[in-house]
Amino acid sequence: MIRRIDWPRSDEGAAATPRGSILFFPGRGDFYEKYLETLEQWHRAGWRVTAADWRGQAGSGRLGKDPVTGHIEDFDIWIDDLVEFWTDWATQTPGPHVLAGHSMGGHVVLRALVDHRVKPDAAVLSAPMTGMAGPPLPLPLLHTVAKLMCAVGDPFRQAWKWSEKPGELPADRAHLLTHDADRYADEVWWRDHRPELVMGPASWRWVERAFASWRRIEAPGLLEAVTTPVLFLSTAADKLVSHPANLRAANRLPRGEMIAFGEEAHHEILREVDAVRDRAMAAVSEFLDRVAPPK
Repeated sequence: MIRRIDWPRSDEGAAATPRGSILFFPGRGDFYEKYLETLEQWHRAGWRVTAADWRGQAGSGRLGKDPVTGHIEDFDIWIDDLVEFWTDWATQTPGPHVLAGHSMGGHVVLRALVDHRVKPDAAVLSAPMTGMAGPPLPLPLLHTVAKLMCAVGDPFRQAWKWSEKPGELPADRAHLLTHDADRYADEVWWRDHRPELVMGPASWRWVERAFASWRRIEAPGLLEAVTTPVLFLSTAADKLVSHPANLRAANRLPRGEMIAFGEEAHHEILREVDAVRDRAMAAVSEFLDRVAPPK
């Protein structure tokens, strides 16, 4: 079962006329509580807003052998879930319809567009995991290593170390995500008060399937065939996803646009300090007003 949260129709809330509808999916190991601030801001602007946790993480259960390892047998499972969710959701909400995702959520959204499984009026990708940050080695080689790691050991095992104490957040984790101490503390509060949402490292199978899906996105001609307007928010300081891969993808998409940040922004752009986050949210608003105006 997929856990979801829905804001009321905009005519029941802040605006008399519905602006449209946004469906948002968070990143790997995330939970939608982290993005309540952003979702509420969109709702106050008149949007009908829905968010959901991916199958196998947060409040949507587990697919691994323990409660904290993020595992998936194939990213196509998430794409199928997205398509089914989208198809039902889009028939019950006012247009225009916008599909948004952060990090891994952005990757799955982009894959669904590349595979022509969904056709939103627009898409917004926050620090999407178009590719992963890591050694500057050829993608086929990285994928081969991941396949080897699955073959020589249990593919359910964790692909990287979390911390010295199981369940304890690594000391440097905050510096990978955001400069905003209060917004990072908000995530920690949710983890402390809803421990069932907590997830740690991914499995080796997740890593191997992520490389396979990345190769799908990089294949010649696929991004060029996507006609949906897509806005990328990406930062050169990202240590988790590949900023160069995001730049390539935005450039290849016929209607791709890029808002690029530098050292002022870590991975969680929508949870950054106000100066960064305000710029990002304003860019999203301007983009949607231009490419997906009210119907």
